[in-house]
Amino acid sequence: MRTTLNIDDDLYRQVKATAALRGCSVTSLVEESLRQAIAQRVRQPSPRPIRVLPESGGVLPGVDLTDSRALRDVMEAGQDVDALR
Repeated sequence: MRTTLNIDDDLYRQVKATAALRGCSVTSLVEESLRQAIAQRVRQPSPRPIRVLPESGGVLPGVDLTDSRALRDVMEAGQDVDALR
């Protein structure tokens, strides 16, 4: 497909020089770069937002979210969640 792009002059000079060093055309370098950018975007999906349910009641008593060691201890203790409430 043939198309027209507006590219910054300095960027185009860099692309042209890079293509010359690689021994390829500007078109093939741009195509390769676009494919890589799209593939990278597909591999790194945006993080999904965490949904907080209002009926959950928040953090359980004795759980300090700022202390990772204490949080790990609570999680590994295997305590009944209802007993912590």
